[in-house]
Amino acid sequence: MPDVVRFELQLEEELFSLHGRLTSGAWTNDPYTAKPIADPKPRLIHIASVQDRVFFQAVYQQLYPIFDKSFIQDSYASRECKGTHAGVRRFNAFARKVSANYTRPAFVLKCDVRKFFANIDHEILLSILSERISDTAIIPLLKNIVGSFSTPHLSFSPSKEGDRQKGLPLGNVTSQLFANIYLNELDQFAKHRLKARHYIRYCDDFVVLNESCTALEKYIVEIRDFLRTKLLLELHPNKVTIRKLRQGTDFLGYVSLPHFRILRTRTKSRMMKRLTVLSKSIRTKEDFEYALPVIQSYFSILSHCKSDAVRQSIFKLFEQWLR
Repeated sequence: MPDVVRFELQLEEELFSLHGRLTSGAWTNDPYTAKPIADPKPRLIHIASVQDRVFFQAVYQQLYPIFDKSFIQDSYASRECKGTHAGVRRFNAFARKVSANYTRPAFVLKCDVRKFFANIDHEILLSILSERISDTAIIPLLKNIVGSFSTPHLSFSPSKEGDRQKGLPLGNVTSQLFANIYLNELDQFAKHRLKARHYIRYCDDFVVLNESCTALEKYIVEIRDFLRTKLLLELHPNKVTIRKLRQGTDFLGYVSLPHFRILRTRTKSRMMKRLTVLSKSIRTKEDFEYALPVIQSYFSILSHCKSDAVRQSIFKLFEQWLR
């Protein structure tokens, strides 16, 4: 029997098995497979079984349209027609507006939630989900999905209850959506309670632009208190900064400066290191054709910033194949 046919039969069998467990209410997740990655910093992702990934994708497709309409415009992670480049463009638009096209002083508050995915509280998340989902048959499934993974209690957690279940697995499509649902509470607080007009969030990184440094300092206090009391989260103590807008802001892979932006230094170094290794592996024209999509993807990243010198360096690496 050909491998493709064998795979299709196995997949069909697994899907029927999944359907049976779901309809009988007997679904529980298979064990996750842990895998360390560099992204670029070391992370541990948890990979679900094929059956569970199919199920999680189906749940995601049902929940996404329900919750996405409630998200603010300026949430850019894991959403259709959003992403890092859209977030950077929005940042630049806010920067021009708040500084009157860089003719008056302005400031940027930049924050990061400490160990965000590891500290998402299950009880709070399920409470938020239950507010928008009326189908009582879905809630037990969501409890099973959320409860399929947890992290050990972390000593810096603001929760005094050490037995609370926390954490979502990096790698699950549902985790991306649940993360946005969880931090949408912060988004709504920032926009409607703080009246922070120039606020942008991408996953657990967010910025606020304002003409007043004093106003941003007050935001830090109120945001920190909201995260601790409402979401049981902490701001990363070493990643809360206020800078003058004209000094440049490192956000979403680029450093945005008045009237132009450049690639983040770490990103540029990592890119050139990978491309240097790739160039040394190319021996034939066929090798180059195989590597071309990777090279083009880096050129696409560079197309969003001032990058003439970097482009020239890349051309030199592959000069003999580009003639």
